[in-house]
Amino acid sequence: MKGRVRRTVEMSKRVQSFSLAHPDPSQGFAAALARLQKTLAEVDVAAGRQRDGINAVRAATGNKRSGRRKILRTQMALLARVAESAEVEVPGIAQKFRLPREAVPYLAFRTAARGMLAEAQAQKELLVRHGLLEAVLDAMSDNLNKFEEAVEQGTEGRRSHVGASAELDALADELTQICRLMDAINRSRFSENPESLAQWESASNVIGPPRPVRQADGQAVGQPVSRSVGQGTTNSESPPTAGEVKPAA
Repeated sequence: MKGRVRRTVEMSKRVQSFSLAHPDPSQGFAAALARLQKTLAEVDVAAGRQRDGINAVRAATGNKRSGRRKILRTQMALLARVAESAEVEVPGIAQKFRLPREAVPYLAFRTAARGMLAEAQAQKELLVRHGLLEAVLDAMSDNLNKFEEAVEQGTEGRRSHVGASAELDALADELTQICRLMDAINRSRFSENPESLAQWESASNVIGPPRPVRQADGQAVGQPVSRSVGQGTTNSESPPTAGEVKPAA
């Protein structure tokens, strides 16, 4: 989850907790709170899809690497050696079984491996006479099928987490809009109640990542950026202490 999205979601959950603890009987407040809760629930679903997609890509990457290594170092290596032996009977056949580099891209590896398997099946009798184990071709076919499944798993996982990431961006924008609405509502509700207003401002503030600021001696230091959902973004005067969030000016 992107930092901006994560900070917006964290702020929105604080806003939800504050709103539940400070209810208002008006229909407008209830509608805004219901909208906030619905959007946060959608965030949880999208975040789960994003996480599952990323995990699927990572798992697929491991399976692709191990599958490529296994096929290359066992079945393809054996085919290459057998083809070298068959050169005495069919000159030039070894060129059809040249091994690709281990770091070759997955698509290029799949093409090379499928081509070598097809050639081996076509030249099966010749290769068997020069030491090919027939079971190797079946094993290579099975391993290539598993490799291609891992490739598809990675593609689908990437599609899933990219889509979920885009949805989270849109939901973060929606949350920001809702919290701005609730900011206006609460500033009206608590205009005569400084304590509750201060609690609301603390709940609705977003602390951004440090921004480098040049000191008089030219040294760069990081200062946290704080913004309120209803106000602009500025550099804080000083870093917030534990349990304190400084509102934006």
